[in-house]
Amino acid sequence: MQAEQKPAYNEVRMEITLLGTGDAVGTPHVGCDCTQCTYAKEHGVERLRTSILITHEGRTILIDTSPDLRRQLLHTGSPKIDAVIWTHGHYDHFMGFGEFYRVQKIPPVYAAPPVMAYCSEIYGFLIHQKYEVPAYTPFTLFGIEFTLVEVTHPDVYTCGVIFSDGKVRVGYTSDTNEHLPEKTRQFLTGLDLLLIDGLFPSSFKKVAKHLNYEEAIIMADDLKVKEFRVVHMSHYLPFHLPHQGYDGERFVL
Repeated sequence: MQAEQKPAYNEVRMEITLLGTGDAVGTPHVGCDCTQCTYAKEHGVERLRTSILITHEGRTILIDTSPDLRRQLLHTGSPKIDAVIWTHGHYDHFMGFGEFYRVQKIPPVYAAPPVMAYCSEIYGFLIHQKYEVPAYTPFTLFGIEFTLVEVTHPDVYTCGVIFSDGKVRVGYTSDTNEHLPEKTRQFLTGLDLLLIDGLFPSSFKKVAKHLNYEEAIIMADDLKVKEFRVVHMSHYLPFHLPHQGYDGERFVL
């Protein structure tokens, strides 16, 4: 697995782009002059709110619709989105769905029933196709099999996402703490790539609903994944730490 590697002629491969790697407020944080926010402003870098774009067989799937969605799509060449998957009903993970209005045909949305019930109540006027998929029930979109898996992000029902094209397996769990259900741990074990929550450095504080950066490193090692990136990072985390994801990072798998 290599970032930005060109696929062989006629070989169909998954491409994953990290549209954002930040937490609910992003980096730089508005009104903040801390070391990380100052660095970000001086170097023209950001951590937009976390979401990922998957491309396969000429189709694009978006996991989570962040409030930064308009900028994220512009940064990646304005792709047409063919489907959306929501992980949970927190503002920074679904409120950008309105950016599809008058831009493209509204894409169908997939989510676990409790997530769909909450999010579609807010965007009911805009959603034309919605599909409730219970956790641990596989479904296929454009040649990729997806499975929603329950994670622990109190007090909101939240899912991670496991997906595979039959050759590689990838996991995304941007909001969870260390208390994963055993069934979910089994799904996450041995992945080719894991995108995992790491909100704060342990030297700052522990938040009960998230992993901190060091816990993410330990969990990735425990799960014996081949590669991983920490996402959903706050402005308390310095840039360029090992295994950090960065906005715009791309994997061809």
